[in-house]
Amino acid sequence: MIVSQYERWLNYDLDDKDLKEELLSVEGKPEEINDRFYQDLEFGTGGLRGVIGAGTNRMNVYTVRKATQGLANYLVKHNTEGKELSVAIAHDSRNKGVLFARESAAVLANAGIKAYLYPELMPTPALSFAVRHLKCDAGICVTASHNPAKYNGYKAYGSDGCQVTADMADGIMAEIQALDIFDDVKKMDFDTAVAEGKIVFIGDDTVDAFIEAVKGVSILGGGIDNLKIVYTPLNGSGKRCVLRILDEIGVKDVTVVPEQSEPDGNFPTCPYPNPEIREALQKGLELCEKVNPDLLLATDPDCDRAGIAVNQNGQYVLMTGNEVGILMLDFICRFRKEQGTLPENPVAVTTIVSTDMVNDIAADFGVEIRRVLTGFKYIGDVIAELEEGGHPERYLLGFEESYGYLSGGYVRDKDAVDASMLICEMASYYKKHGMTLVDAINSLYEKYGYYKNGLCNFAFEGEDGMKTMSAIMDKLRNNAPAEIAGFKVIGNSDYKLSVRDDGGVKSEITLPKSNVLEYRLENGSKLIVRPSGTEPKIKIYLSGKGKTKAESDEIIAKMTADVTNVLGI
Repeated sequence: MIVSQYERWLNYDLDDKDLKEELLSVEGKPEEINDRFYQDLEFGTGGLRGVIGAGTNRMNVYTVRKATQGLANYLVKHNTEGKELSVAIAHDSRNKGVLFARESAAVLANAGIKAYLYPELMPTPALSFAVRHLKCDAGICVTASHNPAKYNGYKAYGSDGCQVTADMADGIMAEIQALDIFDDVKKMDFDTAVAEGKIVFIGDDTVDAFIEAVKGVSILGGGIDNLKIVYTPLNGSGKRCVLRILDEIGVKDVTVVPEQSEPDGNFPTCPYPNPEIREALQKGLELCEKVNPDLLLATDPDCDRAGIAVNQNGQYVLMTGNEVGILMLDFICRFRKEQGTLPENPVAVTTIVSTDMVNDIAADFGVEIRRVLTGFKYIGDVIAELEEGGHPERYLLGFEESYGYLSGGYVRDKDAVDASMLICEMASYYKKHGMTLVDAINSLYEKYGYYKNGLCNFAFEGEDGMKTMSAIMDKLRNNAPAEIAGFKVIGNSDYKLSVRDDGGVKSEITLPKSNVLEYRLENGSKLIVRPSGTEPKIKIYLSGKGKTKAESDEIIAKMTADVTNVLGI
């Protein structure tokens, strides 16, 4: 089966010459062929994501066209009102991104669906905004977020601007599986489709509206003239929108890291363009030594995540996603309470793997914390629920520990343009009070206790890797550890089975089912095991709380050292 698929691709008149060259290069190499054809890229709530290359298990024009044909067929099948359908499309700086976006538009046009296409790279939140602003039925963003350069991806969005629901993803996947990758996928000539108005380029008016929407959730309302910033878009899509929003709120002294200023899908100075890790920020940190800014700001390639390093007495301190989320919640609540604009029954949303410290802050300000599964679409669902209930003003902030934030309901995805604005507003506010953001978080730690979080990643590449991941989860599910790092396990939750067990007292978890396991320890710490939905790896989230920083650091160190024993690897 695999060999016959390989031979079919090899003999097919492929219209991307790179694919033919790759197929010829692996001829006579069964392991290489197997890795490209042993499965089809799976379409889920995160869309598609994979290594760029030839084969059914790769991101290429054929897998992208097939996915788009499946999406088109799904939309047509569910168009019971017979209205004109439309889909918004964006891409970031990834290799093949322009090609994949244009090919998606061409497939949609052939299916009778109007494609609204950003003519240049744009942040993922700008795509979510366009779906809502242009009243589209779906959206496509060609991006692999913060993955290494060899990856690209395809995020699909519903008409609400959220990434597709599980039911919609299943429906699209069923349509995709019914298609032959070559024979059943049709596209229109791109230029002809543009001439006939079946592909329409999204204009600057939509970008202007997006920036105005971001500015509309500003806390300070502008006048931020006391900051010096070094910014890096990490060779991605954030430069235009981030620099513009900073300028509009008054941040004029911004130096862009020159090596990472322009779009480049090879990410030559940051092979893993993830603002969560120090290596990605290295060029920015080097520039900080010369420029001496108040903070370094970084956005990932599709500009939906933001990371920072803060100038603390000449040393640049990286802050975690949890710490920035904590600061944002405290800042929004504190300032709006001072101004008398804190709404009744305010709501903040975070994920099951994010810090518990938000619970204490929320309690002090009378804020309801809602916990959702990992994935910003679940935060978007809460925003929608509040809107449907007639109280959109109750929503204050949504954040994930993985550096994703959103303080307004104008989109349904995390937004690093909004986050960049809010981070600068916080830095300006505290600077006027003689404090840095590091001072601010330390004051919160002194008040609420030292919450420490850690993250361990274990990669499992290829066909055997997926089997290994599955076996690990099955083993843990059937044999929960009695202790972790010397601390007794007093409770656990299985989000796939929707069961919470507190020392033998069981209760139902009302969140959607997800392949996540949580273990609660006697000292108040937690360990959560979650296979990534977009990468071939298992993530381990660690949470510990101590009376001092040293105590919490020690707890996390012990848990980190015991992770391999927990997983049995």
